[in-house]
Amino acid sequence: MRRLLLSALGALPAGLRAAPAGLNGHAVRGGRPAAAPDDGLSGTGGTAPAPDRHRPSPGRGRGDTVRAWTELFRVSALFSVPGDALAGAAAVGRSPGRGTALAIGASLCLYEAGMALNDWADREEDAVDRPHRPIPSGRISPSAALGAAGALTAAGLTLAARAGRPALAVATGLAATVWAYDLHLKHTKAGPAAMAAARSLDLLLGATATATATSTAYAGTGPGPRAPRPMRLGAVPPTGPDNVARAAGPARSLLAALPAALVLGAHTYGVTAVSRHEAQGGSTAVPLAVLATTTALAAAVLATHQRQRPGEPATPGLAATAPGSSHRPDHPHHPAPPAMPDLGAPPPGTYRPSHHPHRPTAPALTPLLLTASTGAYLRTAGPPLLHAALNPSPPLTQRAVGGGIRAMIPLQAALAARAGAPGSGLAVMALVPLARSLARKVSPT
Repeated sequence: MRRLLLSALGALPAGLRAAPAGLNGHAVRGGRPAAAPDDGLSGTGGTAPAPDRHRPSPGRGRGDTVRAWTELFRVSALFSVPGDALAGAAAVGRSPGRGTALAIGASLCLYEAGMALNDWADREEDAVDRPHRPIPSGRISPSAALGAAGALTAAGLTLAARAGRPALAVATGLAATVWAYDLHLKHTKAGPAAMAAARSLDLLLGATATATATSTAYAGTGPGPRAPRPMRLGAVPPTGPDNVARAAGPARSLLAALPAALVLGAHTYGVTAVSRHEAQGGSTAVPLAVLATTTALAAAVLATHQRQRPGEPATPGLAATAPGSSHRPDHPHHPAPPAMPDLGAPPPGTYRPSHHPHRPTAPALTPLLLTASTGAYLRTAGPPLLHAALNPSPPLTQRAVGGGIRAMIPLQAALAARAGAPGSGLAVMALVPLARSLARKVSPT
């Protein structure tokens, strides 16, 4: 009899012989896997893939190693980073250049450093709530994750230093905020504010690095003439002697980009507040409050796009004009009076202010792009938040967080368009399909 029972038991499938700990991350109740919540409301095809059903074994091959690092770094969220620097450059009226590229590189490094440090700090918590993550599953060692965080932080600061001392100062503050958040502030009430500050600093890094490079191009770094970098239509070149331009440029850039940084920071605050419930769910008030904030931010961006752009002079032109003078600042062929020279004006043909009464201040594409990108922002962030409020389960809460991360991209495009840089806005919007496609393979949360 015993032999018959053993043979019958051996014929059962392996999944029935052992009591499973869970199915796709859902708890087992009463010896049966709990039914997965219906998340069809999101209508997005999912942004948080189901965890592995079985705990992966370390060192299963090169492909598994690459997969583990992509999960650790959450590479699908990387597409939300370049738009910070582009929106910052647009906020100060500069065209993207070398400084912008260095700021993007520094931001990517610091962002990924924060991702690796986040999993290292949460390795014990993830062992209980998310055992499929790379560190608790054994695919990546804690020391390797911590080493990657340190190396990426150093690389980010090095790139920022090449963009100038002001950019390095902002990047240092950004790196300190990231490490403070991951190691301590994340589990305190100051967590969302710290994350919002980090995203705002990232936009200010792009603004400062871009403006510093432009100021250096105009002011020069040594003896002899230096050709200035062409500036975007409506930009404000630095004025005054070389040392004044170098000192005032970064400070003016921070002030000019501050409104856009605050908008992006407010959105990040809401996404972080929702993410605090993505493992257990159960919060209805937070998604509703963040949905209201998202709507208010979209309305604010649309309502201010026709106002004076940050960083632009209050009066047409840059050169002071004596009363009664016939000098027209927007025509370089009409020289200014000798008694009122413009010390910082670039050579004719490199800059033309956009305040001529017969010329629009922005291309006709700008209002259309602004409306489309703002609508995409609402459509990406709004429905997942509403669904998470109606059914605050962990899967729908995670989708709300993923939607909020992806919504940063059209928000950055809207901020660039509002500042009169439709080219930068289109470049940022081109990242949306890439982020959506990769989010189906690697969760951004």
